[in-house]
Amino acid sequence: EAEKRAHILEGYLIALDHLDEVIALIRSSKDPEVAKIGLMENFQLSEIQAKAILEMRLQRLTGLEREKIQNEYAEVKALIERLNEILGSESIRMDIIKGELTEMKDRYGDARRTQIVHSEEDITVEDMIPNEEMVITISNQGYVKRTSLSEYRTQGRGGIGSKAAASKDDDFTEHLFVAQAHNYLLIFTEFGKVYWKKVYEIPEGNKTSKGRAIQNLLNIEPGDKVRAVLNLKNLEDQEYINNTFVILCTEKGIIKKTLLEAYSRPRANGIAAISIHDGDRLLDAALTNGSNHIIIAKSEGKAVHFNEADVRPMGRNAAGVKGTTLENDDDKVIGMVCISREDANLLVVSEKGYGKRSDIGDYRITHRGGKGVKTINVTEKTGKLVAIKEVVDKDDLMIINKSGISIRISVEELRVMGRATQGVRLIKLNEDDAISSVEKIQKIEGENTESQEPTNEN
Repeated sequence: EAEKRAHILEGYLIALDHLDEVIALIRSSKDPEVAKIGLMENFQLSEIQAKAILEMRLQRLTGLEREKIQNEYAEVKALIERLNEILGSESIRMDIIKGELTEMKDRYGDARRTQIVHSEEDITVEDMIPNEEMVITISNQGYVKRTSLSEYRTQGRGGIGSKAAASKDDDFTEHLFVAQAHNYLLIFTEFGKVYWKKVYEIPEGNKTSKGRAIQNLLNIEPGDKVRAVLNLKNLEDQEYINNTFVILCTEKGIIKKTLLEAYSRPRANGIAAISIHDGDRLLDAALTNGSNHIIIAKSEGKAVHFNEADVRPMGRNAAGVKGTTLENDDDKVIGMVCISREDANLLVVSEKGYGKRSDIGDYRITHRGGKGVKTINVTEKTGKLVAIKEVVDKDDLMIINKSGISIRISVEELRVMGRATQGVRLIKLNEDDAISSVEKIQKIEGENTESQEPTNEN
């Protein structure tokens, strides 16, 4: 801008030096364009200079105005020289910047009205994930997924049910439970190892999708498979993990009790949870407070009831002690419950869809290691016992069969029956189908319920 102004001022000075000739040329020109060309040709002016001269007011032709133009030209030339000096020297530029910043600080340097502080808690990926209730399913062939609980609607007992996970290559749902998205899962395998995973780290799928192979999530050994999962809100509460026990039970009736603290340090490759004898495998796991009652049920229809105090705490690598005695070579443990609610009943389900709830008081307390008492009348019609649960009226049951059909029913629909009866039909099965998984879940407030008339078939 300074150089442009200097160029115009130079034109003014040339015109003032040849004032009479300039005036004569302008007066003799027939229009401004002719005058502009004449000025450019006769006085070696640029088009910009010639145009500026033609636009000059007559008062600027006085001696006083001539002096002002000369002074302005000198100032502009000095400014141009100074600016070129600044542009050519980094040190001069830095000095100017420092001076301007110091001036701004002196003029506006009052105390900051807001404070910038570090957050007390770092925001993590978990903070961005809704802590909603999810249904976790693990299939017999090791496919796992999580699905929003709202996809599973309630039906009356005796209903046919709705399609659950896709059933391919004779696969079926073997584990099903409800957990909040931020919870920890302790995943126990039949080889006696335990792995850790957050619920939200499980791949999400809809109710009918197959899921993802669990080997892609956990470093499970070839031939090993998931047998039990514990659902925990956190593993950082020292008071909780040092006053809570994990009870493990094997298919051959061995039981072991260990502090939860021993399983509270996750490792990518998992850790040993129990030493397994040849021919046996880990079957079930439960959390206890150290003073619960334990009931172990077996496929031939018997269950043994004893105090948890009968099982002393052991180290993580211990093999455990005998919890029950099997009836014969075909008998095996199918489940274990730790009684924690005073108003609870015992619910059992057979492989052909029959089930019932009974008073826990009907099961006399004995010592661990016994054969137990009859919990369901096993017949060809009912099939062998496949599941045992501690339930109350507010619980729902989620039942899935091997063909992938699921049904969710309310526990309060099931009347309390005697210990030795065969129970009532809970789900209608095809002739070649069977129950694969039973899980209890709490009712959801305000949920719509699709109920069917209860069957009277026994």
